[in-house]
Amino acid sequence: MLFNSTEFLVLFVSVFILYWILRDHRHQNILLLVSSYIFYAWWDWRFLSLILISSIIDYSIGSKIYSAKTNRRKKNWLLLSLISNLGLLSFFKYYNFFVDSFTELANTFGWQPNDLTLNIILPVGISFYTFQTLSYTIDIYRGQFKPTRNFLSFCTYIALFPQLVAGPIERASNLLPQIERPRKFKKEWFNEGLLQITIGFIRKIVIADTLGVYVDTIYANTGIYNSTSLILATVFYAFQIYFDFSGYSDIAIGTAKLLGFKFNQNFNLPYFSRSLTEFWRKWHMSLSYWLRDYLYISLGGNRKGIKITYRNLMLTMLLGGLWHGSSWNFVIWGGIHGTVLCIEKLLNANSLFTSIRKIKFLGYGITFLIVLFAWIFFRAQTFNSAITAIKQIFSFSFGPPYIGNISIMVNSILVLAIGLLIDFYLKYRDINLEEVGRDYTPYKLSFIISIMVIFICLFYSTSQNFIYFQF
Repeated sequence: MLFNSTEFLVLFVSVFILYWILRDHRHQNILLLVSSYIFYAWWDWRFLSLILISSIIDYSIGSKIYSAKTNRRKKNWLLLSLISNLGLLSFFKYYNFFVDSFTELANTFGWQPNDLTLNIILPVGISFYTFQTLSYTIDIYRGQFKPTRNFLSFCTYIALFPQLVAGPIERASNLLPQIERPRKFKKEWFNEGLLQITIGFIRKIVIADTLGVYVDTIYANTGIYNSTSLILATVFYAFQIYFDFSGYSDIAIGTAKLLGFKFNQNFNLPYFSRSLTEFWRKWHMSLSYWLRDYLYISLGGNRKGIKITYRNLMLTMLLGGLWHGSSWNFVIWGGIHGTVLCIEKLLNANSLFTSIRKIKFLGYGITFLIVLFAWIFFRAQTFNSAITAIKQIFSFSFGPPYIGNISIMVNSILVLAIGLLIDFYLKYRDINLEEVGRDYTPYKLSFIISIMVIFICLFYSTSQNFIYFQF
């Protein structure tokens, strides 16, 4: 079930009304769990079993780790959690990828093995809820969190529908205590949440999906368009994926607020970054902090010398790229980011580099160009398509960009301007999206939301799936 669907609107309105009629938070949790399973089952009910299996495994293992008497037993239980969760993720997401890679390698040596690929469907959201369950057992192992004794609460934490499919990846230390304590309806949270949901739909339906029409056209065949068209499509894609995913996060965070939950911020104006290091503190923050805390630090972080630090950075970003999808394009994307992060760490001790970073527009520009180049591999369907796009761009075949339907180009430019104005406003006011509506009167808030709803309805017919649903 998609956020931008009539079915979700009906489900959420029904849940919202029943949820606040119920007074006991335990009854509310039952309603949330049932509605979350309905939300997920709408896509394919068979994969509910995977969520339930992951919930049973990590609920049980969390208690075993906490009660274990020796560090060795704790490590063994944690290892079982890692093998179980990553095993399921690897099978459904990466089995065919590694089989295909092995087959291609074998073919280079003249060996043609039998076809070992399987017809596997990728369960929606498996990358997100797997990381969420792992953070629970790892935090217990590290002594940073005590396991819950309530299985219902734990299942609700794993399956809570606002963040089930594409995050934010919420830590148990933040979300589980909220699930296990009573919640009260807050008018200010309702106003903030409703505005954030509406802006999320503006970002997704009005801006991202409009930009996506031009991007899809150009990237469908990168070899036939000139440099101008490919550069424009890549810039459009940079903002398409940003507004698509930040829009999803806004809807998720706002929806959670209407139900009395406080999710962590997931985007913080990432294109206003003067370095790639800063970019990753602002882009998909729940994932970048997860990779830092559970992968980079587990590998040793920066505690074992500069060479090991570089290794850990590269491994973290390569695996972070692979997390996004079973394609070498994502690995290359992660490798580009990892390489630049290592270079930045090397240059941080250089006073000239520090001075350049202080020149805001220069730092913003260099960082955006690096991110833009990496997006080519992220967006292209194949490695050859990405290489072709890069060759076309650097052929310097500048000229009028491909226009196609003139209304598509005009709409793309207009909606991008709207999105940029929103972000410049947030930057100028030095506030995040959740704080925008706090000072608005009910009449002003109603007027603003009404105008945005009209825009959403006008663009709704071209709405597409969320990009991160494929990850």
